Amino acid sequence: MASNGIPKRALRVGGASGGFTDRVAAISRLASDPAVDAIVGDWLSENVMTGYGAGKEKRTQLEKERGSPFSFEEKLQNANYASTFLQCFEPAIPDLKRNGAKLVVNAGANDTELLAEVVKRMCMEKECWEAKVAWVEGDEVTDQFRDLVSQGHEFKNLCDGRTLQEWSFEPLCAQAYLGSLGISEALKQGADIVICGRVSDAAPTIGLSAWWHGWKSDEWDRMAGALVAGHLIECSAFITGGYYSGFKDLMREGKHLNLGFPIAEVEESGECIITKEPNTGGIVNTETVTSQLVYEISGPLYLNSDVVANLEDVLLTQLSPNRVRVSGITGLPPPPTTRVGVTAHGGYQAEWHFYLVGLDMREKMRWMEEQARNAIGENIMSKFSCLKFQLLGYTGEGVGVGTQDGNTADFRIFAQARERELFDGTKPDGFARRLYETVLQSCPGVSRPNDLRQSAPKPYYEYFVTLIPQWVCNHRVHLLFPASSSAPIPIPLPSETQTYGPQRSYETSKPIPLSTFGPTTLAPLGYIALSRSGDKASDANIGLFVRREDEYEWLRSFLTTDKFKELLGKDWKGGRIDRFEMRNLCVVHFLIKNHLDRGYNSGSGVDTLAKNLGEWIRCRRVEVPDKFLERGRI
Repeated sequence: MASNGIPKRALRVGGASGGFTDRVAAISRLASDPAVDAIVGDWLSENVMTGYGAGKEKRTQLEKERGSPFSFEEKLQNANYASTFLQCFEPAIPDLKRNGAKLVVNAGANDTELLAEVVKRMCMEKECWEAKVAWVEGDEVTDQFRDLVSQGHEFKNLCDGRTLQEWSFEPLCAQAYLGSLGISEALKQGADIVICGRVSDAAPTIGLSAWWHGWKSDEWDRMAGALVAGHLIECSAFITGGYYSGFKDLMREGKHLNLGFPIAEVEESGECIITKEPNTGGIVNTETVTSQLVYEISGPLYLNSDVVANLEDVLLTQLSPNRVRVSGITGLPPPPTTRVGVTAHGGYQAEWHFYLVGLDMREKMRWMEEQARNAIGENIMSKFSCLKFQLLGYTGEGVGVGTQDGNTADFRIFAQARERELFDGTKPDGFARRLYETVLQSCPGVSRPNDLRQSAPKPYYEYFVTLIPQWVCNHRVHLLFPASSSAPIPIPLPSETQTYGPQRSYETSKPIPLSTFGPTTLAPLGYIALSRSGDKASDANIGLFVRREDEYEWLRSFLTTDKFKELLGKDWKGGRIDRFEMRNLCVVHFLIKNHLDRGYNSGSGVDTLAKNLGEWIRCRRVEVPDKFLERGRI
């Protein structure tokens, strides 16, 4: 609230990055717009965090062995922060200085202080700008985690329920997800740039909003609104047309290039309006916002270390082209725990690819698999922790139309083991060398790629996701500029917490008999339904939604948990499936527990992040009411 008692205008926050590969121009484009008040971005994900955590632990061990810490320059040579963030940051420095947008990012990983120092130096070198840089501490909890383990604290994996002892890997490091209050404090102290190591994806937007509007940390509804706003823009162009099931509409209108970066206008009430950069491609409509809203959620409650948002009654309103209001969000106190990712060295992995083409593909696959197994031998295979034979890109015997490449399938052999020597291609008993021996005795219509680097062993990491008490995180803010105090500023724990059990899961109430929808035709579900899917460690989630109320009445009645299992087919491995609905948005949502074979870092599948799951379900053929199909396909 402003000093005159009138609510402060909405904070305009631009979402610049959803991962370490996002566009280099992101920060510059948003910072060049004087109407943008702040910019957030995430250059970290679970798959990159494991590498940075292991790298930091390796450096720590080297420092112990030599008896002295690495110098600043030595640390730079093997820095464990997101270097791609600096590629985006450097060209944006002049605009950040000129227009004054605040910048809050998840990029520090396991060298947050080091990155903050680098950022401060870059500002001076490029623009002679004494930028007020702060960094947030407390996400690295390796020592605290080990202490709790030694004290007998039982940690269970959130995805598969295994205990740490059952996991059987030796933890290298542990990193928790911090909340937003450290960010708010840094901004209150006057920071221009806040570098975080691993705060929750939405924390930068929550922290900026709480600072801008002067919210108290226990204003749950407001904080929950900002949590959802942060979730909506955290993945950059995912909300402006990226991964959008209605993508063909954008192509027809020539809007599929240079998708604009999203902007959330967070109001004093906590409600927000989602829009995007002007004069760019892409679109913001209720469907793209719904798509991102259901991305990587676990159920009706969105848990965060600051607040919990109830998503069941979210309401989206199209105000005008590329402007969608988000309302109907209520908040609850946060849990006393926070998510923590534990990294361990899993061993080594390699894969081999053969390309098959033509008739009798199943028989050819059998020939190749049996020859491969015979060549590798039972002795070596018994030492693999994972060995899979997969035929990718084959959909049946409808071959012979189109091009040779279009009729070619990939026969993939994937293996993991603790011992590196099992994969050494220079040795007669190595995985790659044994598979080489099958080349000249293959079935007809086989070729192999020229680049065989994937057959060489590479280390991989196992990732254990669990919960840790918030009180173990040494949540503090460090200011790299003169302020009222040069000492680190401790961040208090939430004033109130609440314990949450399993998410509410249910079938639809009062389903409508499907016969009442009239005649049907066997057709892909995606002719009338859109989707978005994603990962939560080794869990996978998917939201399916339709455009009209009568279509939703059919979808919620048709899409039971049992029907969803049927659509998954052989891909369902028996994990628990949770279901809930978002009636206002015509959404049916499912969470599939432990669907992704340990998740991105160690998974043996090709859809390691469940990004393809939604489109797979959309292409499954079901009995669709004719009256819906007559309206035209998506």
